[in-house]
Amino acid sequence: MNDFNPVQGSAASQDDRTVAMLTHLSGIILGFIVPLVVWLINKDKADKGFLISQSKEALNFQITLLFGYIIGMVLSIILIGALLNFLIWIVCIIFSIIAGLAANKGEDYRYPFAIRLIN
Repeated sequence: MNDFNPVQGSAASQDDRTVAMLTHLSGIILGFIVPLVVWLINKDKADKGFLISQSKEALNFQITLLFGYIIGMVLSIILIGALLNFLIWIVCIIFSIIAGLAANKGEDYRYPFAIRLIN
């Protein structure tokens, strides 16, 4: 299964691709905040289709990770939660970098696992 679906080069401007890349990468440090702000600012702009789809994708992924972090905190009572939170953070770094690189190329990236709360 291919997670990368190329988008026409003219469909997304370089500025939109750069903002989409930064939106994905910001999740490593800031979680869901930046994807939420980018999506809320651009959700009603018809010419920002690529940026809207990538910010929604990043937002859904970061919300999914947030659920994982919460479960990890609960499980820290039995000492496995710290390891779980560390593994979630590593997954966040890896997939955010992959998504950021794909977005910078203008490719529509979908995370392999994410709860799709924002459609």
